[in-house]
Parts: sequence; structure tokens; C-alpha cells
Amino acid sequence: MVPARSGPAAPSAAVLVLPGGGYERHADHEAEPVAEWLASLGIHAFVLRYRVAPHRHPAPLWDAKAALAWIRSGRHGLTVDGSRVGVLGFSAGGHLAATLAAGVPTGDDALDVNGSRPDLSILCYPVVSFESAVHQGSINNLLGATQSPELLAGLSAERTVTGQTPPAFIWHTSDDSAVDAGHSLRYALALRAARIPAELHVFPHGRHGLGLAAGVAGVERWTELCATWLAGHGWTSG
Repeated sequence: MVPARSGPAAPSAAVLVLPGGGYERHADHEAEPVAEWLASLGIHAFVLRYRVAPHRHPAPLWDAKAALAWIRSGRHGLTVDGSRVGVLGFSAGGHLAATLAAGVPTGDDALDVNGSRPDLSILCYPVVSFESAVHQGSINNLLGATQSPELLAGLSAERTVTGQTPPAFIWHTSDDSAVDAGHSLRYALALRAARIPAELHVFPHGRHGLGLAAGVAGVERWTELCATWLAGHGWTSG
């Protein structure tokens, strides 16, 4: 993995971008274009094309944790503030981002440490639950035929929120026919129950997979809203 785009020379925030694609592929419009937008805010941006099917869990999560550790390490040569490293994920990439934020273990002790959690997360029409209104394609691609109730519960991000889960910005569209908006609602409610700050936007209309949503009435405002939220956390100059 290499930096997609970088921000200023002074130490700044960084965000790991996880494109969607149902754990089957990677949606290009949710990758480098998103990194370009983050760079325009003065944030270092890294795109990760994590392993997808036929690879199974925990391979994608291992990739994401390793990438987060690498970003914090500074070995890429950029001036990253290690206390401000976040994650942004779309759809199945949103699921990966949420499990990363929850500290779901991979079984690798070197990676499963507190430093492998992001400091905040941005979830865009995320797959969250593997138990309610499920996106079966993501489950099948990530788990294959091994879908025990315990594993499905353990990978349902709304169940894994704790007091250590970082703040989140979440958005969805109400009439998303691929991933039900209830996924975002469940995650936001779980964060609220754990007293974790969260901002949730559910736009009335818009298909699944909009990415930056340029030119899509109403939904295109998500980047502006998110930039304001990031500024409020001290991640941009406002």
C-alpha cells in the first residue's frame, strides 16, 4: 500500500480509505477520488485494496490493521500525527471500518493491540449487521460456508461497540435497496448507548454506492457535512 495523496508537510491527520464492493471487488470510485477529496482538506489519505473473496475473514481485517499500524509508524515518509489516524469505509468497506474501530480480534497478537484502532471513523452506507436486514453477498464472500450464529454475531458491528470505540460520522440513504438504512441506524444507536459521539445523516433518496455523490441533489452535501465534523474534531483547519 502506498499513499494515494498527501496533505501538508507539517504533522497532520491521516485517513485510511476502504472502498466497498461486497468483499468481492473494490469500487474504484470509492477509492482514489475519495483520497483526493481528503487531501483537499489537508489530510493525508491512504487507499487500501484489502483482500477479498476467495480470501475469508480475518484476512481483510488483518490487512486493515496492518495498514493502520503502518500509517502510524511513519515508515511511508509522510508527516502523520499518530494520534489522528482515522478510517473511512463504503458499504462492505464500511463494515471493515466498523470492525476495525471495534477492535475485533484477528488472532494475531502483534496486531490486536489498542494502537490498531482508528481515532475516528467515517461510515458511508455501511454494512453493519450480519444478523438483521443482512447483505448476504458480503457475508458469503467474507465467511464462505462457515456462518455460525456466534461468528455472525461477532462480526455484527452494532454488537461490538464498547467505550473504546471511536467517534463516528455515518450517512445513508433511506431508499437504499442494497444495504438497508437500518444498518446505520443500529450502529448509531449502539454508539449512543455506549456514550460515544456520533453524527448520523439519512438522506431521503439515493441509490446504493454513490461514493462522493457529486451532482446528486441532497446527498452531495455529505462531504461538506463531514468536513465540518472533521474540523470540529480538530482534524482540518475548518
